[in-house]
Amino acid sequence: MERTGLSIRFLTLVEDQIRLVEERMRERVPDHHPDLHAVLAHLISSGGKRVRPAVALLTGIMLGADQQRLVTLAASIEMLHTATLVHDDLIDGALLRRGIPTVNATWSPAATVLTGDYIFARAAELAAQTDSVPVMRTFAETLAVIVNGEITQLFTSRGLSSRENYFQRIYAKTASMFVLAAKSAALISPVDDGVVETMRDYGYQIGMAFQIVDDILDFVGDQASVGKPVASDLRQGLVTLPAICYHEANPDDPDMQAVLQGQYHNEERMSRLIEAIRQSDAIQQAQQEAREFVLRAQQCLTHLPDTIERQALHELGDYIIARTT
Repeated sequence: MERTGLSIRFLTLVEDQIRLVEERMRERVPDHHPDLHAVLAHLISSGGKRVRPAVALLTGIMLGADQQRLVTLAASIEMLHTATLVHDDLIDGALLRRGIPTVNATWSPAATVLTGDYIFARAAELAAQTDSVPVMRTFAETLAVIVNGEITQLFTSRGLSSRENYFQRIYAKTASMFVLAAKSAALISPVDDGVVETMRDYGYQIGMAFQIVDDILDFVGDQASVGKPVASDLRQGLVTLPAICYHEANPDDPDMQAVLQGQYHNEERMSRLIEAIRQSDAIQQAQQEAREFVLRAQQCLTHLPDTIERQALHELGDYIIARTT
């Protein structure tokens, strides 16, 4: 099946609920401050594929969650994700996201921080409206993981090339949000702790695969399709899985050694290294790692109710891998 078909299949099952999620998010946009209203409305309307809320919605529908609570939960997850993007773009100095100017491209750093903070607060408010203490606890724990991951990356991750460091980083950055989506939807469903843990594991595995594929696309995509310069992470000194695989096979490469030592501003050296990574087996090795995470995610679904939603969650893994082919 083509990746477009997989994408449509995954999202069309919950497209009506996604619209309700977006309505719930828009309800949190303030009317009393025109500038803030405009930027939040813009952020909501220019959102991506809504994969994280879709995971929550499909999980909850599969497991019998109350629809109103489920939509509220999914809205809180997407607002949390939106807030992290606002802060990420400021930290990274990014002026474009998906080809659209970021908040910090037009607002001051202080205004951008406060905008992200406001969205965080609204996301927490929505999480509280699920009336589930376990959901609120999971939401707070996820936010702490994300922030701790950003702090670690800011102060210690540049130039590090171990798989352990990388996997910790992408769990904090991406997989933790997928865990929140899948686990929290199970928490508001009439299921036992074993099912909650199964969905937590699914979220972890699928989220790790999702970020690995993003990191592969950072090398093999083009600026128009990925919305940022090729190998943008490596250009900032962040070593992702394709570069780690390359370094493991070529430990003495002088260009790679220079990056690991913090010398990543020489364009000639960087271009040479990026091309070497693209031409090596590192991309295929990273793809295989992503496939293994996807297979583990799909295995988690085996003993869950055999529904069309379960099939869609299974196909999400196929779609993630198809993005690199």
